[in-house]
Amino acid sequence: MNIVVLTGAGISAESGVPTFRASDGLWEGHRVEEVATPEGFAANPALVQEFYNLRRAFLSEVEPNAAHLALAELAARWQGDFTLVTQNVDDLHDRAHQQIMPAAGFSLIHMHGELLKVRCTRTGKVMDWHSDLQPYHPSPFDPSGYLRPHIVWFGEIPLEMAQIEKALSECDLFLSIGTSGNVYPAAGFVQLASMAGARTVEINLEPTVGQNLFSEHLYGHATEVLPPFLATL
Repeated sequence: MNIVVLTGAGISAESGVPTFRASDGLWEGHRVEEVATPEGFAANPALVQEFYNLRRAFLSEVEPNAAHLALAELAARWQGDFTLVTQNVDDLHDRAHQQIMPAAGFSLIHMHGELLKVRCTRTGKVMDWHSDLQPYHPSPFDPSGYLRPHIVWFGEIPLEMAQIEKALSECDLFLSIGTSGNVYPAAGFVQLASMAGARTVEINLEPTVGQNLFSEHLYGHATEVLPPFLATL
C-alpha cells in the first residue's frame, strides 16, 4: 500500500511558524510581488535577501510538533512507498525524520524549495546554507552568478513535479494536511490520487474550497487529530 501526504502551512503554524500570507494578501507587511517573484528580486535584491534571511534565522526558534513526529513515526514503520510532499519551506519535516529514521520507501519532497538551501542564478546548482545572504552574494559555482534563496517564487515551476505525479498515480491513500487547497498545482493532487483509485482524506482546521473532492474529512488541529488517525493505519 502506497501513501502520498501533502502538507501545507497549517502543520507548521502549530510550531509557531507564521503563515506569512495575511488576509490582506501581504507577506509580513510586503506585497507578494516585492518578495516572492523573480521580478521583485531583480528590482530590489536587498529587500528580498533580507526577507528570507529573517525567515531562515527564525527556524532556530521552532521545533517539530506532534503532527510532524507522527508522520515520521508512520514513515518509519510503513512497508510500502511513502511520499511526503510539503509546500512548506521550513525544515521541520526534515528534523522530525532525522529523529525517527524512515523506512527505505520514504521520500520527502519540498515542492516550493527550502529556506536552508540557496541556488546559483547562473548554473542553477543548489547548496545548503544556514547564514545570511548579501544582496549580490557571489556564487562559488560561477563568477558571473550570485546566490539567491532556493525558493519557488510565483511564476516559477514547483520542484520534482514528475516524481510527485508518478507517486500520485500509484498511491492507495492520499492525505492533505493543513493546506488551503487554493494554490495549484498542489490543489489538484487530490484529483490525480482519486483517478488512481486512492482513498483521499482532508485533514484541516476547517473545510477547504475543495472539500467535495475528498472521500473523507477530519477537522481540528493537526497536532491533536493527526496522531490518533495515523495510529489506525
